[in-house]
Amino acid sequence: MNWLDRFHRWRKQRLLRHERIPIDLWAQVSNEALARFHLSPHELHRLRELASLFLQRKSFSSAGGLVLDDKIRALIAVEACLLILNLDLEYFDGWLEIIVYPGSFVVEREQPDAIGLLHKRRAVLGGEAWDRGPLILAWEDAQPSALAHSGNSSVILHEFAHKLDMLNGAANGMPPLHADMDRHDWTRIFNHAYEQLCIGIEEQLRTDIDPYGAENPAEFFAVISEAFFLRPAQLYHDHPDLYDQLRLFYRQNPLQRCTKIT
Repeated sequence: MNWLDRFHRWRKQRLLRHERIPIDLWAQVSNEALARFHLSPHELHRLRELASLFLQRKSFSSAGGLVLDDKIRALIAVEACLLILNLDLEYFDGWLEIIVYPGSFVVEREQPDAIGLLHKRRAVLGGEAWDRGPLILAWEDAQPSALAHSGNSSVILHEFAHKLDMLNGAANGMPPLHADMDRHDWTRIFNHAYEQLCIGIEEQLRTDIDPYGAENPAEFFAVISEAFFLRPAQLYHDHPDLYDQLRLFYRQNPLQRCTKIT
């Protein structure tokens, strides 16, 4: 270990000694946000450390009159850091700000039509991630107790998965793969599953993957990342190859966690 590595390790430990998420707040956050993920005591310990360091690196801003408190910050941090539990905090480098609205927010964009003319479109969103820019959340939709989720979705997981996807540039469903992963396997498996979802939507069939994933490959990656953490048994049953690629990328096996409690 060189002097720079030792310095970073010393700085990390110093921050954790003084800035770790307080135990009473951690208990609240664990009860509200983490029970559905079935983490081990070791994983919970690591997640608390990651989330504590994440809170020191990111700037939180409120909009639309939301009162942004430590609990909201911590809830966002722990669910975001679940994605990188066995990766590294540097996976969220390159951007700084998280903006939180109380409810859904409206954005205006210019979109081309079939002949290339631009038209302004308004969209009501529950979350949005900008390349090298802020990540925006609507707390009404993002909070763990949001009724619309029924335990099957997470705006926080979804938007932070976009941030991982953007590490290679614009979001396109291809995050930076590890050295032990095969790019051709990822492309083949993801393209097949994405095309099958699109065909199912066109034929008005019931799909086992959130139909929103058919919007584009970037949304597909975010949607199946949610499924990987929240419905691992179903994803493994219906798309074992897809599940295995996500297991390799996230270096986690949520299905194994669920199996241990049954």
